[in-house]
Amino acid sequence: MSNEPNCLKCRHFYVTWDPAAPRGCRGYGFKTKQVPSIVVRGSSGHPCYKFSAKAGEKK
Repeated sequence: MSNEPNCLKCRHFYVTWDPAAPRGCRGYGFKTKQVPSIVVRGSSGHPCYKFSAKAGEKK
């Protein structure tokens, strides 16, 4: 996971109210139980291209 962007520092990441899928990505429009960047890598084989650091954050 060292090569993956840190979703907690991404402006697209959010916490959901859904216990079955507590993490979400507004950039790709999905909710998941896993870290979204891992789901993107597993689904597409590519790193997350929609990572955008929150104001004051670095990748």
